[in-house]
Amino acid sequence: MKKRTIINQMAMDFVSRSINESFARTAVSAFTAQLDPTLEEINDIKTSVSEAVTNCIVHGYPDQIGRVWVKVRLYDDGLMEIIVRDKGVGIADIPEARRPLFTTGGAERSGMGFTIMESFMDSLRVRSIVGKGTTVTMARRIVPRMSGR
Repeated sequence: MKKRTIINQMAMDFVSRSINESFARTAVSAFTAQLDPTLEEINDIKTSVSEAVTNCIVHGYPDQIGRVWVKVRLYDDGLMEIIVRDKGVGIADIPEARRPLFTTGGAERSGMGFTIMESFMDSLRVRSIVGKGTTVTMARRIVPRMSGR
């Protein structure tokens, strides 16, 4: 099996204000455009980034403003990896948090964030330490259009 090589990467961080969710979504999709994804793939990526960043803002820092970090790696085999991280309150029970409709955000929250990310990406990994923060790693393969899409 050939070793995967990073062909490009970017990183950014911003304060955990809801206005920055759209910034993150747009920046990641613009960066990913170099892989020539379909419109559907771009929309899936935007939605997944929106969900991950919103989780940091709403759940990671419920009573304060903190920082959110986003890193994107593009690999030579078309794999795109997105890492969204906060240093907020963390998640005590990850399996419960990943259960559809579970939320700690009140009645206005659907509790579908992780479910949405999982359905739009090829893989989703969640690591968290209570009091230290949460890291969500998502990956999606973008198949080059020349290969007969």
